[in-house]
Order: sequence, then C-alpha cells, then structure tokens
Amino acid sequence: MGALIVSLFLLFCLPGTILAAEEFSFDLEEIEKSPLTWGGYAEIKWEHMDINQGSVFSLLNLSYDPLSTIDRLGGSLQLDGNYSQELYSVNWLFKVTGQQDDFGWHDTADVFAAYINLKPSPSATISLGKKPYKWGKGYAWNPVGFINRRKDPNNPDEAMEGYITAEADFIKSFPGKLQTLALTTVLLPVYDEINEDFGRQDKLNLAAKLYFLFMDTDIDLTLLTGDSRSNKYGIDFSNNLSTNFEIHGEMAWILDAQKMHLQEDGALAPSQDNALSWLLGIRYLTENDITSIVEYYHNDTGYTEEEMSNFFRYAQAAGEEFRQAASRLLLDRAIDASLKGYGTPQPGRDYLYARFSQKEAFDILYFTPALTAIINLADNSFTLTPELIYTGFTNWEMRLRFSYLDGKKYTEYGEKQNSNKLELRLRYFF
Repeated sequence: MGALIVSLFLLFCLPGTILAAEEFSFDLEEIEKSPLTWGGYAEIKWEHMDINQGSVFSLLNLSYDPLSTIDRLGGSLQLDGNYSQELYSVNWLFKVTGQQDDFGWHDTADVFAAYINLKPSPSATISLGKKPYKWGKGYAWNPVGFINRRKDPNNPDEAMEGYITAEADFIKSFPGKLQTLALTTVLLPVYDEINEDFGRQDKLNLAAKLYFLFMDTDIDLTLLTGDSRSNKYGIDFSNNLSTNFEIHGEMAWILDAQKMHLQEDGALAPSQDNALSWLLGIRYLTENDITSIVEYYHNDTGYTEEEMSNFFRYAQAAGEEFRQAASRLLLDRAIDASLKGYGTPQPGRDYLYARFSQKEAFDILYFTPALTAIINLADNSFTLTPELIYTGFTNWEMRLRFSYLDGKKYTEYGEKQNSNKLELRLRYFF
C-alpha cells in the first residue's frame, strides 16, 4: 500500500514538476550581451536669423548679398557603434548633414571616429585610428584640451570630430588615499591629408595625460609637445564638495603662443609670447532639480578689448569702402584677419558662462526649460539663450531655442552677424 501511495504521488506530481521546469527555464544565450551595439539619431532643424544690419560681421560675410533675414532648413544623420570581443573592440561615429538656406544647398559627410582598441592586459589598452578627445573638466571651454576640437559653448555635449592617433593607456588601482593612477600617451602625426588642420605639417606630436584619483579628487596633468603647435602644459581638477555641489578648474601654460595682430594698414603681423589660460567653475543641483553651471574663463591668447575694437573699426571702414567704391583691397584684408583670429568664437580674454536648467518644471513630465548666458567681461556684450526641451514621446526630443545677442558698437556680440536666432530642432534616437 505504501508503494502504491508513493507511485500515485509521483504520477501526479512529476508532470507538474516537469511543466514548472519548462515554464521557468531560460537559455543563457538569450541573455548574453551582443558583441555589436549601435545607435544614433536622425534630426530635422529649422533656423530663422535676423541680421544685425550695419554690424561688422554682416559687412564681411554678406558684402555681396546684403540680407535682412536668413532662413535655414537642415537635416542630419548620426550613426555610432561598437563591436567588442575579449581582446579588442572596433568603434565608429559617422555624421551626414545637409541644409538649404538663402545661399543654396550645402552638405557634408564626415567620419568623426573610426578606431580599434586592443587590450593586451586588464591594465593596458592600445588605440589606433581616428579618435575624438575630451580632455579637461570644463563644461563650456577646456584650456587643457590640447588635442580636443573646439567646443561650441551653446552645444557643448555634441559629438566632435577626432584626430588620427596612436594611443596607449595604462591604469593601476591602489588601496590608500591614491585610489587610481592612469597614464595616457598619444602620438599625433601631421602630414599631407593626415590631421592637416592641427598645425604645421610633416611633424610628429606627443600628448600625454597623467590622471590621479586622490582623496576623491580627480586630477589630470597634461602636456603637448611637438612642432605643429606650441608646447603646452596643463593641470585640471574636479571634486564633489557635497552630493549636489561640484567644483572644477583647469589651467594651461603655453610657451611661445602664436597670435596674429592687425596693423594700421590692414596687414597681419605674427607675435609669440608665453600665455596662461585658466577656468574655474561650479555645478550645483538644488532639491527641486535645478542644475546650475557657472564658469569663469580667462584666455591669455585672446585679444584685448582695445585690439578687438581696432579690428572692428578697420573692418567697418573696409566694408563701407567696398559698398561705396567697390574696392575689395581693405575688405579682403579684414576678412583675412577675421579668419586668422579676430572672427573665431570667443576671441576675447575674459568670459562668464552660466547655464540653469530644471527637470520637469511646473510638474510637467519630460519637460526641461533652460537658460544659457555668455558674457564678454571686457566689453560687457552678451548672448542670452532660453530654451524648452520636451522628451515625452519615446525616443523623440524636441527643442525650441531663441538666442538674443546684445552689445554696444565695436563690442563682440554687438558686431555679430545676427542680432538673434530662433531654432526648432526635432531628433529621433535609435
């Protein structure tokens, strides 16, 4: 009878057991991470710009075709990806853009990154190929980013094109106050069709970064040496003083920094001098999710207020002569000076950057308003940019932004081509 009861028990229980095992079984292959990851976004952007009539840069840039407004419609596609195996990984970032405005159609297709990482040991990595760099702790500017591309302070998080390099990384962890030590060395060649825009050609340059994590403070020592650009030495740091409060800074020492100076006759004369550039900033998050980023930036390689004013006066006279006498001699010299220094973004010496944003403001889900200001502290001209961002639809981001520029005559933002710009951007991420 006991054997019969056991047999009946197994008969009724085993099918349920087998069924349960089938119900809760899983295949390890189904949860393994794929070696291939990829993504990107597709974007449509519309811009409307009101021209700052009579400003220096409207005279220089629109001398042949004076306009009161410019409308632009553009699109872009960005693709990034990574294929990883145990000992190596392949990384890429491609971007295609096209836009139509009052001047016609313009398109580009760029390889921002295409490089391979080799990992011969857990503490060492070797990289070969075209790789972007973001050295430095600053949000809007990076004085120690010796091999970075120049950031756009209004879009500092956008992907940037890299340089063709050979890189070696070594990292070591410790149990004491010095928690991590890492060394990055980069060889950056400049030859025909290889990193041509980095500096003087037929040169090989060396950049290095020594990273410390010491007592919860991130510290980098950086250098650039070679003949394509001036030798540079830098240091940066970042520390969280509290959970919601971070302070960061950078300082760069540049030997024989080169700069072009406009002479009275419109000719350009080069000069060389040692320069010290530095940045100090904070990032603070309040209890109601307001993020504040404030940075002060001093750039010794920039132009003084008097030097910028002299350029503006010369360019103004050159533009007026072209319109009255159709002579391009002075205008071409002014355009050349603009391209070689005076017309670069933030060409002055002292700037203040401030950005304030709040997640889900007014209890509106997925809604983030923000306000960004950049002030030239020498001439008190500025740009003010409020924006609205909404991400309430899966994989979509909508951004509406308005930029207002203001300043007196012969000041940086008072002489910009645009007096304002309205921008609507729609992105789909995949």
